[in-house]
Formats: sequence, structure tokens, C-alpha cells
Amino acid sequence: MRNISVYFAFAAISVGLYSCVPARKLQETEDKLAKCQEENTASKTKLDELEKSSKDMQKEIDENKVRMKALMRDTTIMGNSNRILTQEYDKIAELNREIQRQLELLRKGSEDDSRNLTIKLEQTRKELMIKEESLKALEKELDLKKRDLEDREKRIKELEELIAKKDQAVADLQKLVENALLSFKDKGLSVVTKNGKVYVSMEAKLLFASGKYSVDNEGKEAVIKLAKILETQKDLEVLVEGHTDTDALKSANVPSDNWELSVLRSTSVVKLMLKESKMEPKKITAAGRSEFLPVDAADKAKNRRIEIILIPNLDELYKLIEKK
Repeated sequence: MRNISVYFAFAAISVGLYSCVPARKLQETEDKLAKCQEENTASKTKLDELEKSSKDMQKEIDENKVRMKALMRDTTIMGNSNRILTQEYDKIAELNREIQRQLELLRKGSEDDSRNLTIKLEQTRKELMIKEESLKALEKELDLKKRDLEDREKRIKELEELIAKKDQAVADLQKLVENALLSFKDKGLSVVTKNGKVYVSMEAKLLFASGKYSVDNEGKEAVIKLAKILETQKDLEVLVEGHTDTDALKSANVPSDNWELSVLRSTSVVKLMLKESKMEPKKITAAGRSEFLPVDAADKAKNRRIEIILIPNLDELYKLIEKK
């Protein structure tokens, strides 16, 4: 009966031999896999011991069966005891087979758990690698965008500085022209800034006799003073526009109409400026606008005028804008 107790004890031990739960995180999975492998090794050692004990039991069973047959021949009492003993031995044998089956399941379960953990660990590593590659690609993209943004911000700052510089230059130029021509302020001359340009407007009465295009003496003084200022400004384009009122001019002589009168007046001013200064001819343009750009429809005197438009050279600004 001692052997029966031993077998039951082994059966009870087999219930809690091994358990391994896969980890959710990579580090925990690796730690638990190592622990599971240690437990698996211990289980295998116990399994070998149980298998050896099982074989010893089986040998003892066989020996007892021989003794049992001898006892059965002796007495009926011994025969009944033998039958009982045989039944018990059969139960032990069945229990032993169950132990063997459980041990096999345990061995197979341990191997499956280890294999599943290994597979899950490999899957986790692959997922981690994919995420790392995705993160590297994202970091690279963000780095490129960051550098592009920094370049844009740098260009914007350069543009702002250049525009501020141009605006200041225009403001300084307006002040310079106003101070130089201050004595003509009440004689039909005005200086204003529009759209980044300085407009010097001179009414026709300051420059020309009625219907004429030659600049008179008072007008010459104003034009020459302006030309002397502009000859020092190397970064300007100058546009001289002639304007007339809406009164029709029809003549067989020159000028024959308002178009011709506006062109001749602007040309006379340009020639005078070039003659009396060191302005570069390639930076000055004469144009006639006739009657089609009035400043005050109700005031013909204001519409009859010469407008000298001072245009800053924006090549540097355009290059910066076009820069990629």
C-alpha cells in the first residue's frame, strides 16, 4: 500500500508543475520566457524521476503478481486478497498510465508554451523594428520640414529687412525731395509716396505756357533742382509722364492733339534733366498719358501736369522672392 500512496503523491505533484503566461511588453516577455525555460528544465528533471519511479513500480507490480498467484493456490482467503490486490494494482497501473499521459501533456504543453512565447517575442521584435523604421522615416521627414521651415523663415526675415530698407529709402528720398523743392510747394508742386514710389507732381502752370511744351524759366529751376538730387540716387528708375485736361486740342501744327502735347511736354522735361545733371539716360523714361489719367475730374488745372515717378530698383527683392 505504500506504493499506492507514492503514486497518488506523484499525481498530486503533477497538477502544478508548470505555468507560463506571455508578457505584453517586450522586456517582460523576455524575462518570463527565461523563467519559463528554467521551469521547463526543472519539469523535465522531475519527469525523468517520475518515469524511473514508474518503471520501478511496474517491476514491483509484476513481482507481486507472481506472489499473488502462489497465494491464490494456497487458500481461498489468500485468493480473495489476491483479487482485491489485483484490482488495486490495476487501479495503480491505470493511475500510472494517467500520470504518464499527464506528464506527456505537460511536456508537450511546456514545449508549446515556449514555442508560442518565442513566436510572440519574434512578432513583437518585428513590430518594434517596423515601428523604429517608421519613426526614423518620420524623424527624417520632420528634419527636412524643419530645415525647409528654417530656410523659409530666414528668407521671410531677409525679405522683411529688405522691404523695410526699401521703405526707409523711399521715405528718406521723399523727405529729401520735399526739402529741396519746398519753395515750390505753393506753386502747384507736391510730393507724395504711393505703392512704394515717390510721385513728384508739377502742375502745367509751373512749367509751361498754355498749349506749349517748352519749359519756362521758373519751371526749369524746379526741374534742375530735382535732377541734381536724382543724379546722386543710383538705385532709381525715373518715369516722366505728361498729362493734359479733357479740352480737345486740334491743330495742323505741333502739337496736333493732347496725346502729342503730353508726350512733348514729358520729353522736354527729360531732356532738361539730362542736360543739367549727370543722370543716366538709360534710367529715365518719357511717356505721354494725354487726358486719360485725371487726378480730379472737377479741376482741369490739376489734371494738366507733369508727374515724375521715382521707382526704387527692386531687383534684389525680386531675386530673393524667386530664390528657392
